[in-house]
Amino acid sequence: MNQLAESRRSQILAELRLHGMLRVTDLSKMLGVAPVTIRRDINQLAEDGALRRVHGGAAIDREELAPAETEVRDRDRDAETSFAVGMLVPSLDYYWPEIIQGAQDEARERGLRLLLRGTSYDSTDDRAQVAHLLDSGVGGLILAPDVTTDSTAELLEWLGEHGTPFVLVEREAVLHGTNEPVESVNTDHVVGAGAAVRHLVGMGHRRIGLLTSLGSPHSGEIRRGWEEAVAENGLDADLPVLTTDRDSALGFDPPIADVVRDCLDAGCTALLVHADREAIAVVQHCQKQGVRIPQDLSVVAYDDEVAALFSPALTAVRPPRNSIGRAVVGLIAERLRDPGRPTHRVVVSPKLHVRDTTVAPGTPPSGE
Repeated sequence: MNQLAESRRSQILAELRLHGMLRVTDLSKMLGVAPVTIRRDINQLAEDGALRRVHGGAAIDREELAPAETEVRDRDRDAETSFAVGMLVPSLDYYWPEIIQGAQDEARERGLRLLLRGTSYDSTDDRAQVAHLLDSGVGGLILAPDVTTDSTAELLEWLGEHGTPFVLVEREAVLHGTNEPVESVNTDHVVGAGAAVRHLVGMGHRRIGLLTSLGSPHSGEIRRGWEEAVAENGLDADLPVLTTDRDSALGFDPPIADVVRDCLDAGCTALLVHADREAIAVVQHCQKQGVRIPQDLSVVAYDDEVAALFSPALTAVRPPRNSIGRAVVGLIAERLRDPGRPTHRVVVSPKLHVRDTTVAPGTPPSGE
């Protein structure tokens, strides 16, 4: 079993010990993963004898524990939660698993217990989830909320008044009441996008387009990095900036075919694409239409979640997700140790991985 699945199943058991019985839909919302994943986990845990399946969910018989064992477990849990940190992230199955793994590794090395919960990118109010973690007795919080909403601003103000230390991960915010920045750990996406543009410029590209994902909290920083690198290298000001929205039911809006057409009509020889799934869709469409990758169009993906697994392997910018996870636990641990220390905002640089989808413009295919 991989470590993420093991962590997720441990969290399922932890929730069942608190509630006794939960529906698949409840667990899906709590952990931020698809119901089919929860059902698969429940089936495996049932086979292991760790829980029992019930209609629509799962249950655990707390009375099966001997009284002495229950007392010991409750005492151990109380001791652990005094050194516990709660972590609430918007996804457990894309981008975040490596951050979570880094956080878990760092917490284990520091003797901390990490209580993980999942929400979703569509969530506009995480207070109920945060309250649940606080009720569990955590001493600090690691959060990645939608910082554009009023409810998040209110949540952060409330936490500040509550006195619970918290750190944002891959998010930045300012407390409205004091204009004080919130402690945070972030990838420098501006630097990452700039590295991609400079790589392409170094190969001789002068027409480099940008495709971003609508709704991503990082699209603005990626665009800023692209714009700064374009200006720095004296590239044309009329380069296309394209945006698409991915919907699981409807595909991409606008369609990837339109994005590729607009890019080629603008004379682009290269394209920086956020994120991997969008980049893969671009390459697949080009292959179907006879547009050679990378001879006719070089492509750089931003995220490097699955870019290396595709064929051809995509050149990609990789955020330092494991390091981000470790850094955020380190930051909250230091805050718990020294509540009066100055506010820290940690920024970690991503890395460009050059693979098979970028060449100099006009390079003939291999073998010609």
